[in-house]
Amino acid sequence: MKDFLVVVDMQKDFVDGALGSAEAVSIVPAAVKKIKQFTGDIFVTFDTHFVNYMETAEGHKLPVPHCIRNTEGWQLNNEVAVALAQKPYTPVEKLTFGSVDLPGLIKEKAGTEPFRIQLIGLCTDICVVSNVLLTKAFCPEIDITVDASCCAGVTPQTHEAALTTMKSCQITVIGEDK
Repeated sequence: MKDFLVVVDMQKDFVDGALGSAEAVSIVPAAVKKIKQFTGDIFVTFDTHFVNYMETAEGHKLPVPHCIRNTEGWQLNNEVAVALAQKPYTPVEKLTFGSVDLPGLIKEKAGTEPFRIQLIGLCTDICVVSNVLLTKAFCPEIDITVDASCCAGVTPQTHEAALTTMKSCQITVIGEDK
């Protein structure tokens, strides 16, 4: 059985930058520990925008420039980057909440072996849930788990709502007693 860990958008702008929060900062140690202890293959998503962000559909609805490619805010949180530097991983840039490429990349890496996927990261209620549901749609028979202790939402309430939504879609949620 192959194990995959997807680290969703643990970038500076989501941890303590333009869209950061105390909740996001608080999950960094648990995410670092999870990365260090993980023995399978790792994928890391990067929310990626460009200098024209404010002219995009997302920019009109969320007028906060963030994760502009090759800026400091686009980079991984320093502690997460250090943990990942010790392991090989596949970076996946995504231009919106969920990556349509991620499920196919995981399936390609698995080859003919059975596999399971665990996701952690930010924000539970936007990018984590989007990637979980895209992956579940692409791989409906695969065991997908989200570690809530390594996730944070825009607010604690929307974090909980996203966890409830994922459970409704047959996703296993662990780590709720953080």
